[in-house]
Amino acid sequence: MKRTILLAAALVVAIVGVYGQDRARLSEAGLRLRVDSVVQAAIAADLIPGAVVVIEKDRRVVYSRAYGVSQKYDFHHQLLRPAPVMDTATLFDLASLTKVVGTTTSLMLLADRGLIQVDDPVSKYLPGFDTGAKKEITLRHLLTHTAGLYEWYPLYYRSARRDSTIRVVEGLPLRFPVGRQRKYSDLGFMLLGVIIEKVSGMSLDSFERVNVFQPLGMVHTTYNPLRHGVTTDIAATSPGNPYEYRMVHDTSLGFAVPGLDTNSWKGWRQYVLKGEVNDGNAWYSSEGVSGAAGLFSTAGDIQLLVNMLMDGGNVGKRRFLSEAVIRTFLTPDSFRNGLGWMMDPENSFMRDAPAGSFGHTGFTGTSIAVVPEDRLSVIILINRQNVGLQANGVYYNPNPIRLGVFKAVMKWYGR
Repeated sequence: MKRTILLAAALVVAIVGVYGQDRARLSEAGLRLRVDSVVQAAIAADLIPGAVVVIEKDRRVVYSRAYGVSQKYDFHHQLLRPAPVMDTATLFDLASLTKVVGTTTSLMLLADRGLIQVDDPVSKYLPGFDTGAKKEITLRHLLTHTAGLYEWYPLYYRSARRDSTIRVVEGLPLRFPVGRQRKYSDLGFMLLGVIIEKVSGMSLDSFERVNVFQPLGMVHTTYNPLRHGVTTDIAATSPGNPYEYRMVHDTSLGFAVPGLDTNSWKGWRQYVLKGEVNDGNAWYSSEGVSGAAGLFSTAGDIQLLVNMLMDGGNVGKRRFLSEAVIRTFLTPDSFRNGLGWMMDPENSFMRDAPAGSFGHTGFTGTSIAVVPEDRLSVIILINRQNVGLQANGVYYNPNPIRLGVFKAVMKWYGR
């Protein structure tokens, strides 16, 4: 324990070094040393098993490196020997990056083709919303987490299939007034995934594969990789779903559902998750495919999407999205966020970034930060959950790593 505390302190020192009084720009070699010190300190402190970091500027790879291992512990928290080494092509459970990589990009395409409008009422596509205050909810509300939906709900207690699960979501009462506040909710993006299916006439995974991933060359990006024959070089996440179990059973976390018999469902996975989406609602109630979570990808594939957005919707000489639709989705609202994308520079993964910057995070430890003004991007993929819950019952928060890396990049660039 004492050694872990000392090593965690070393991580703090590494991050503080990024904020040093020296205002001189970092050299490229200095940037690499700073990034290495932040990530390696976290690995040495047993806070994370490993990571992949990719930094690009003007389409040039400034730094690309894999650290640590893709799985450190087995289900019983015993060290794997030998542990699989992380590499830059390792496949990660993107968690909520699914919302932007898959769902938001798909909606941008549909809007560009004139098949949807972002201010369409949700009831136009889902009849369960043609009632009461739900009639006020638009696609924009879902995209900006301002629809007033439950922030989280254990849908698997009531459904095991995608079609019936979405009926459960439709039937839930609103928790907050529509449009008044931002309350981050997976349920809204689950609904958006279904709307994509209704508009396109295709399943969500098929639409994204044919219309997004294949045209962008994102050949490694997929839902349910094990079912598609991908079984190796995948970063492991948690041993089952211990934190989600706490969300259901521990009322102190604030997610308890009144009247729910927490012992009425016992389908919790009892093995290390590797190639199965970590998110319980995506796996247990949505067959691994959801607009909120479920995608697996690599840093290289994500970079292709980022490059398209920084290039104004172009892929080489071919137009993928119009500049107009990109502006629509990347214009901050009153809560300082775009449609799908986060844009608030107070977020640690893009702290103090210039106006117009955008990104997102994922619960498994993933993040994207994009600075269009400087044609700069930072992708960090971390398999933090494989270390397990900390003594306080939660996973290690990787925000100090994200902050340390992003600040180092900004100092290298001279901001």
